[in-house]
Amino acid sequence: MNITVVRPGDLGETERSRWRELQKADPSLDNPFLSVEFTLAMGSLRDYVHVAIVEDAGQLTGFFPYERHPFGIGKPLGGFLTTCHGLISVPGLKLEAKALLRACGLNVFGFDHMVAGQPTFAPHESDVRPAAVMDFTSGYDAWLDQVKRNSAKNLKTWRYKERKLAREHGELRLSWAGTDPAELSRLLAWKSDQYRRTGRVDRFAQPWIVRLTERMHAEQSADFAGVLTMLYAGDVPVAGHFGLRTATTLVGWFPAYDTEFGKYSPGIVHHLHMAEAAAGAGLHMVDMGKGGKDYKHWLQNGALHVSEGRVSRPSAAAAVHWIGRVPFNKARTIVTDSPSLYRAADRVLKGFGRMRSTRGQESGTKEPSGAR
Repeated sequence: MNITVVRPGDLGETERSRWRELQKADPSLDNPFLSVEFTLAMGSLRDYVHVAIVEDAGQLTGFFPYERHPFGIGKPLGGFLTTCHGLISVPGLKLEAKALLRACGLNVFGFDHMVAGQPTFAPHESDVRPAAVMDFTSGYDAWLDQVKRNSAKNLKTWRYKERKLAREHGELRLSWAGTDPAELSRLLAWKSDQYRRTGRVDRFAQPWIVRLTERMHAEQSADFAGVLTMLYAGDVPVAGHFGLRTATTLVGWFPAYDTEFGKYSPGIVHHLHMAEAAAGAGLHMVDMGKGGKDYKHWLQNGALHVSEGRVSRPSAAAAVHWIGRVPFNKARTIVTDSPSLYRAADRVLKGFGRMRSTRGQESGTKEPSGAR
């Protein structure tokens, strides 16, 4: 077994083709965040992105994309931006995890959305979580029947608001896989506003994330593409989403809506329309990711599983990493597992967002929107 490390841009066409071949051969790897195209884009924007290439008896058997930060701190590719990471390899490949870290120049590697059960990382998993999915393999109607069983009352309410929105603002239509950059900019402006309003960090205040999203929007191939959807009431956009897809799976990334239409629950109405369009486009699944949002439980009819964990080699950097991250991650898990604690934390963040917004208005300044 031989492991070499390269920058993504140094991958030749042979390596890229083999990566795609390995991904297609294993259903557990059917996620665009595991695609070579996403790794190439990240590598073009961030100099800390690397790929470990695994060879055995002259055969390419695996690829491990990762981030290498100072002091040998390893992070999954894309870090907080992504909802899936792992080793793209032949089925069942098991490497000695610490030997992999050594070859990658890492002292520690923490993960929280690893493809669950990968032989290399399974011994280091500390928790496994479900990620809600909308599964259309039995057809759109079968999915909708499950939504009714999940919560007929909620579905009835959403349909009522859908009709009310159309009646008061114009016929609803969904733009699927839109290519207009202005449409993307509008969506991300909504998302920036949501981040600030709810006390979160505005990701789009970072120019490289803006460029990454724009590059992903421009990617259009049979096996990998950015998918922009926008729900219109008449000629007015009210809600949208930007995500990534493989040939068969769309992964949720940036959903947002215009708060002026908040009383109509436009985000949920958009998801209902997006589900129908995704199924009609031949996709098998929409992966909504792990997490405690109620709408995911109402819309899901299946689940994938991702894991959290940590691999480390004896070092001072690994010890500092443990002190800084592990207790925080455990506390976060406790909060997200408790509906009452989650609601309380959410209220605090929203209160912080309102306070920050008020201060900005009083000082006559505006926070950067980060909109593309």
